[in-house]
Amino acid sequence: MSGMVNRSFQLALVLMITLLSASAALAAAETVFFPSADGKTEIVGYLFRPQTPGPHPAIVLLHGRGGLYSTNVNKGCTLVSCGTVSACNAGGLSKRHAMWAQYWAARGYIALLPDSFGPRGKARGFGRFTHDDPDRDDVNEKTVRPLDAEGALTWLRGQRDVVAGRIFLQGWSNGGSTALNVLQRQGTKQGFRGALAFYPGCGPKALLAQTLTTSAPITMLLGADDEEVSPQRCQEFAQRSIAAGSRIDVTLYPGATHGFDDPGRKRQSVPGNAAATADVLKRAIAIVDALKD
Repeated sequence: MSGMVNRSFQLALVLMITLLSASAALAAAETVFFPSADGKTEIVGYLFRPQTPGPHPAIVLLHGRGGLYSTNVNKGCTLVSCGTVSACNAGGLSKRHAMWAQYWAARGYIALLPDSFGPRGKARGFGRFTHDDPDRDDVNEKTVRPLDAEGALTWLRGQRDVVAGRIFLQGWSNGGSTALNVLQRQGTKQGFRGALAFYPGCGPKALLAQTLTTSAPITMLLGADDEEVSPQRCQEFAQRSIAAGSRIDVTLYPGATHGFDDPGRKRQSVPGNAAATADVLKRAIAIVDALKD
């Protein structure tokens, strides 16, 4: 068993080092601005393009409650708006967000990382176990952030190098809950082609409905030892939604915690996290590619 854990850790480490090293060789992220579907907020986003000719499919990556930026810079974060420069910019993205954006760009997908918090003066994000913090109300995952994701979808559909019918969602934690809410709002309409939801919150405070009804396929990736949200609640939510006709695939990783795919040494020193990260880095592209048609 220990040999399998070591191999998983080594594979995850190799994949993450390759992706993070490749980021230096790839073109720098473009900073873009687009309107949220709330009709009043300009969202800043970071766009990573493949180096091959387009058009390309695209994926919108939704950050969690900690925001987009590395904890090494987020103390200096200020309001981000068009023409404003602060410590919160493309160079300050956390390793996880940069890693996944490069992961998709290296595989032929345009990756867009929208910042829901910065334009609303919350770029520093929120700490662990702050679910009941009233300061989060105006950036919540039920009624606010889904509109930013919908704005990103509209903007991407207007780009010449994007295949409009092949735009996907990936979200972590608060962003995972946001992705589920986006697809609840979408229902059977054409929009996002599918979603990857990493360790979302699945309680009534996080989700618009306790049974999801959507035609877009979803993969939920959960940690069995999640210390922040309940994987059991998400499994029950998925079972109800499947019974209602939604297409949801659930993977529960033994020994994995919240944020298991964070490439930092602390998270990856947990054997369950290393094994989960190695698996999801292999599977994510296959899951999304399977939805091409």
